[in-house]
Amino acid sequence: MNLEEIYLSVDTRMTKSIEALKTGLSRIRTGRAHAGILDHVLVEYYGSLVPVSQVANVNLVDARTINVQVWEKQLLGLVERAIRDSDLGLNPIGMGDSIRVPMPALTEERRRDLTKVVRAEGEDAKISVRNLRREANDTLKKLVKDKEISEDEERRSQDEVQKLTDRYVSEIDRLVTQKEAEIMTV
Repeated sequence: MNLEEIYLSVDTRMTKSIEALKTGLSRIRTGRAHAGILDHVLVEYYGSLVPVSQVANVNLVDARTINVQVWEKQLLGLVERAIRDSDLGLNPIGMGDSIRVPMPALTEERRRDLTKVVRAEGEDAKISVRNLRREANDTLKKLVKDKEISEDEERRSQDEVQKLTDRYVSEIDRLVTQKEAEIMTV
């Protein structure tokens, strides 16, 4: 494994950590409705669990209401129950052939709790990025031990890996700050 492959591998894996953070943050609701909030709600469909978006159209009625148009009538109760039982704290209302999901307003206390959750997600992402840095540095040390690169190259490479780490950690901080501001705006 040469140095360029190590950089590319670390960069790719750190990017995946950022994507995982973005996915995790998108699940944290802010009081405003968005269609993606139901993406991780699973419904039993012919013996397997599938996301709501695969058995229904999910769209917005207004800024605080989601409409779920189920494709098969017999799934209406199952989808409604799955949304109610999810960890989102939503109370869906069956309306004939569709389901309305009003987004309740967030209290100040709930907003503070959500910011703690956001910070924890951010810290988990930082830990994952730092673990990738450690793995890369261990690989570099092994290359020096095997006499494939010099100690000077190792130091330069560790600096390069540190620059990557710093860049991704600052991106994580930016995403967390952005989400906290989104949650705290009334």
